[in-house]
Amino acid sequence: MNEERALEIMDILDKTHPDAHCELNHESPFQLLVATILSAQATDRSVNRVTERLFKKYRTPEDYLQMGQEELEQHIKEIGLYRNKAKNIIAMCHMLVNQYGGQVPGTREELMRLPGVGRKTANVVLSNAFGVPAIAVDTHVFRVSNRIGLVQADDVLKTEQQLQKLLPERCWSKTHHLLIFHGRRICMARKPKCNLCPLTGYCRYYQESVTRRKA
Repeated sequence: MNEERALEIMDILDKTHPDAHCELNHESPFQLLVATILSAQATDRSVNRVTERLFKKYRTPEDYLQMGQEELEQHIKEIGLYRNKAKNIIAMCHMLVNQYGGQVPGTREELMRLPGVGRKTANVVLSNAFGVPAIAVDTHVFRVSNRIGLVQADDVLKTEQQLQKLLPERCWSKTHHLLIFHGRRICMARKPKCNLCPLTGYCRYYQESVTRRKA
């Protein structure tokens, strides 16, 4: 895979998913940070359902600290791992208030110091809240980029690094959204809709599947 071929793939995906964007509803970096923490092992739809109610009443780290962990758990209990997520969000709010004046920091290193924030979450916030080019590798980005053959990686960090090396920085954030949209709508984990996919002429997975059927 080279840059020219990768950009052709991205152009096709852009035409296929012209509305690709962050599907976690938010109005501030802090809301996006909370929503992204909640989204681990949960669907964006379920998170948006919870945060629609949550964000109307609680808008700042100080609001969450006044609420406390037990009450937060009640607001988010329909989401998986809600107890641990509530614990991390409250601890994260303590750190934001005590070390950052209640503001979300704008660097990956500082974000990853916050409780409950890993590299993927940090990249989501950097890209969508601060406009910093980044590729957040979730399960969809990992699966689709490896299936197509954009990368050959056995973990999310290597996937991110290979995508960054392959594509110009200006494409990083858009690539993240395009691969997620494609993974959710066409290139599913168990039953990819190859008959609907515009990338069969590029896709390593599809070409290998065709070869196996002919053997």
